[in-house]
Amino acid sequence: MNLSKEIGSLDNLKFNYEAFIKLDSAKGDFKNAFRHYKLFISTRDSLYNEENTRKSVQVQMQYDFDKKESLAKADQDKKDALAKKELQKQKLIRDGFMFVFAVVGFFALVFFNQRNKIRTGKKRSDDLLLNILPLEVAEELKSKGSAQAKQFESVTVMFTDFKNFTQISEKLNPAELVAEIDTCFKAFDDIITRHKIEKIKTMGDSYMCVGGLPISNSTHALDVVSAGLEIQQYMLAHQQNSIREGRTPFEIRIGIHTGPVVAGIVGVKKFAYDIWGDTVNIASRMESSGEAGKVNISGSTFEFVKDRFQCEYRGKVEAKNKGEIDMFYVDRTIS
Repeated sequence: MNLSKEIGSLDNLKFNYEAFIKLDSAKGDFKNAFRHYKLFISTRDSLYNEENTRKSVQVQMQYDFDKKESLAKADQDKKDALAKKELQKQKLIRDGFMFVFAVVGFFALVFFNQRNKIRTGKKRSDDLLLNILPLEVAEELKSKGSAQAKQFESVTVMFTDFKNFTQISEKLNPAELVAEIDTCFKAFDDIITRHKIEKIKTMGDSYMCVGGLPISNSTHALDVVSAGLEIQQYMLAHQQNSIREGRTPFEIRIGIHTGPVVAGIVGVKKFAYDIWGDTVNIASRMESSGEAGKVNISGSTFEFVKDRFQCEYRGKVEAKNKGEIDMFYVDRTIS
């Protein structure tokens, strides 16, 4: 019992007191039995109080733990709510940026598409304008809204037409006739472009071009005569091909003259770049006074090209409404 007191074991003390009660009662020592009973009751009550205290401490500890856990959970829930709110806010901002980018991208796409259409349309209109006008005149027309007529002191004009065109056209249907002229004139366009000669216009079967404008140069006569000889050679080859294929061959007359002209735009609807002056009329007479398959040049042009081309002097030839004019057939380039 003393050991139980020393180690503070209330359960052992209670058990011992209960045993002493029974032992004292058996011996008839009721006085000690009563004393041990009181000690038993005291120990039992202490033991009960200790258990209650322990349970109370456990309850308090569980409460504190649950409270801390609840607070921690509430704090975590609050943090989770704030994090969720922040994520929603970031999502709204991201979605907003994506919407703005999408709108900007859409309008940028529309803008670039429209700009490309404008550029394409502008290029198409510029190309069309350059098919009608020389580059320098087209630029002046675009920048100023008009183009001033200019005097050129020395240019070389070339006319071509097909011999007996009216009779030949009666043997062809309209589609065949147009196709034949188109084939020839496309070849002429290519030739004069390589020689930096300006095409002026076509009139039925007649083709007109000029060298030395809209930018003046000193080689215009040489350029035009060289182009004339190339056209002559092209038509000779084309005639042979037509004969082989059973088609009526076209024969060409070519006339060239050098002199002053005035050049400019006429009209406001379907306007055209044209040249005027006696030089144009004489160049036309060179063509009509020549022979098929020949390049006929005036004495004026001959003076510019005589050192580069071998020419045959025809003498003074009567030209309609122009009197007699010195004329030459160009044979070939001097080696």
